[in-house]
Amino acid sequence: MSIGRPSPSALRTWAGVAIVLVLLGLTWLWMQRDGRGTAAVRLYGNVDIREVQLAFRQPGRIAAMTFEEGDQVATGARMAVLDAGPYRDGLAAADAAVAVARAERDKLRNGLRPQELVRAREALRQASAVATEADRNLQRQLGLQASGAASQRTLDVARAAQEQAAAGLKSAQAALSQAREGARSEDIEAAEARLQAAQAARAQAATALADATLLAPGPGTVITRVREPGSMVNGQTPVYVLSLDRPVYVRAYVGETELGRIAPGARVTLRSDSSTRVYHGQVGFISPRAEFTPKTVETTDLRTDLVYRLRIVVTDADAALRQGMPVTIDVNAAPSDKR
Repeated sequence: MSIGRPSPSALRTWAGVAIVLVLLGLTWLWMQRDGRGTAAVRLYGNVDIREVQLAFRQPGRIAAMTFEEGDQVATGARMAVLDAGPYRDGLAAADAAVAVARAERDKLRNGLRPQELVRAREALRQASAVATEADRNLQRQLGLQASGAASQRTLDVARAAQEQAAAGLKSAQAALSQAREGARSEDIEAAEARLQAAQAARAQAATALADATLLAPGPGTVITRVREPGSMVNGQTPVYVLSLDRPVYVRAYVGETELGRIAPGARVTLRSDSSTRVYHGQVGFISPRAEFTPKTVETTDLRTDLVYRLRIVVTDADAALRQGMPVTIDVNAAPSDKR
């Protein structure tokens, strides 16, 4: 069976179909170039895993280092410990100071004991008896001096004794009144303030003791073990460098022509050259300031253009994403408003 040549009408039909397909392809390319298409925007960036330099807040001698380089740590893991003896002693001294300040405050609040009040009343009775006897003696000496039986010197001695007894009586009366009224409100307030100061010092001592243990702020990997047990360290001297497992970011840059198609919250997919796995994330931050394209951006056509830095949060990162690793990013872009 032979196949004949197509008829002219069939040729015209196929030609029309080809022209329609070409026009559709050109229209799609024009939409992508013009910025009004909805295809993903491709960007290039690098993995940005945050690192933490772990340090004690207090100085001292390191007693133990519990992790090696490359070890995985969990949140709250005990990384290192200082010799806590000096800080335990400081806390004990602070506890004693709080007890003394509280006792002094309570003493002023409670006033004198019943026995002290009895003693103050008895002292007043004694002073009153002395004053009464001094008054009688003075009157007796005045009568004797009027009849010439007592000298002026004897009268002066009796008068001085009477005045001294009267002063003693007033002092005893004041002491009993003070014992009944208790301490002044100002003295109690001062005692309260001293107690609060002692309690604050105790809280500082407790914090210093807690700071003798270095805890991991989050899950991560030990990158560097800087110190060893027995080392003397000052406050804020790093002893570990920890690479945090979460969150994992990607630093990328977008050109001004594509900026209108990307917004915070946009979904992205990421790929690295080291595996075939596809990662997912979303745009978390777009810098409001333009800058020249940094050297870490791997495309060549944007080297001299102004770009905007953006940060992408990777939602399903794993250990395969490492610090500084280059990645290719596809952003689910929105249609641009530019014409």
